[in-house]
Amino acid sequence: MAEIDSSGGGKKGGKKRSKKMSTKIDMTPMVDLGFLLITFFMLTTTLAKPVTMQLNMPDKTEDNTQTSPVKMSETVTVVPDEFKVYYYQGIPSESATVLQVTDYSETGIRKVIADMKAKIGNNFTIVMKPTKKAKYRNVIDMIDECAITNNKRYALLEIDPDTEALIKRSGK
Repeated sequence: MAEIDSSGGGKKGGKKRSKKMSTKIDMTPMVDLGFLLITFFMLTTTLAKPVTMQLNMPDKTEDNTQTSPVKMSETVTVVPDEFKVYYYQGIPSESATVLQVTDYSETGIRKVIADMKAKIGNNFTIVMKPTKKAKYRNVIDMIDECAITNNKRYALLEIDPDTEALIKRSGK
């Protein structure tokens, strides 16, 4: 606790001096209270739970021959790159396939996906083929765009040489 020392100075001469009182404060109870409060708040607060995205993967069975056919007219291939997104409909090896470029903004790939889904309907499928320069964040951004536009049919594949050649041919 606190205590006051009232001994003052010794007697030196004829002058009377006022006694100087020195104080000594014991900080132990204050420190104990501080640690009790810190412990209380650490144990009673709820920490932020990590937000995860559900990703449906195919079953690991021996019989992987069951595939559902997807029409090319109902599919768009999206190629995320580091700063831009390429997209096209059709087969990349055909000369009639037109490669288009957009960005990751609301008016970019989100608008493209929403427009395609409105035009095609519920059977709309997105095939994602990230480039070698694409970052992990770019792929996650594309999966987020599928979730935002409420598109549940998408696939993630490795980029093939035909798609790389289409990007080089376009010069975009």
